[in-house]
Amino acid sequence: MAGGGDSTRAILFALGANFAIAVAKGVAAFFTGSSAMLAETVHSLADCGNQLLLLLGLRQASKPPSPDYPLGYGKAIYFWSFLVAVMLFTVGGMFSLYEGIHKLQNPEPIKHWYWAAGVLTFGIVAEAVSMRACLFEVNKARGDRSLWQWFRESRQAELVVIFGEDLAALFGLVFALIAVLLAAVTGNPLWDAIGTITIGALLIVVAVFVAIEVKAMLIGQSVDPARQKQIREFLDARPEIARVISLITLQLGNEVLVSVQAQMREEHSVLALTDQINTVERALKQSFPEVRWSFFEPDHKAA
Repeated sequence: MAGGGDSTRAILFALGANFAIAVAKGVAAFFTGSSAMLAETVHSLADCGNQLLLLLGLRQASKPPSPDYPLGYGKAIYFWSFLVAVMLFTVGGMFSLYEGIHKLQNPEPIKHWYWAAGVLTFGIVAEAVSMRACLFEVNKARGDRSLWQWFRESRQAELVVIFGEDLAALFGLVFALIAVLLAAVTGNPLWDAIGTITIGALLIVVAVFVAIEVKAMLIGQSVDPARQKQIREFLDARPEIARVISLITLQLGNEVLVSVQAQMREEHSVLALTDQINTVERALKQSFPEVRWSFFEPDHKAA
């Protein structure tokens, strides 16, 4: 998307971070024999699967239009992004809640806490690198908008998912480290259980917000308000157009459909009118490269 962030770069950084964390957890599980750390290894590998699903979605979304899909496959990325949000809710959030409640009911002292603290510290560093790369791409897309405003208005589903996932993972690791240290210092394993429940609640909240945003894209949203305003201003400034009556846009993955109804300045010659419309459409697609389809309807009654 023109003016958008590089989603693929953000996804690859997140994939690398999650894989590195999974390896670190696996090594810790091997040396400590901790079943909890082994479960966390599987959890991090599941997070890697989420990034692979997003890459698959981007690949499918780039397929050219076909007779069955005349507007292309761009919205495929919305499906895979929504699936990742569901997995974040279930595999991440609900599993963490279950683990936390289980630890509350059956508290056990933390063994080899320094291994857990070391892995979590490494995880925070890795996730911070991933988050920094994600924010770099988000900042290219959000302009002068706040992060919350960008999150609500963005039409890059995969970037929204990666941002939410990185944010939840980074804060989750920080909560986990604090919980482990408190449990080790006080000797009270309940801190570990509380930390796990907090992480589960955080993942569920983030997953719900991400799912809400992606669901809106699945249903069919216009381009983001800032881009819509730019397209409207472009059309209003065209010398061939006397008045824009209506403008409808539809975001289809990284491509856009535009439908315009306008009163043209040329009202008598059909050939000249057609030439004006073609000129405006060519200029529109040149100024807004994401516009793949445009439908222009001259309004004769407004004359």
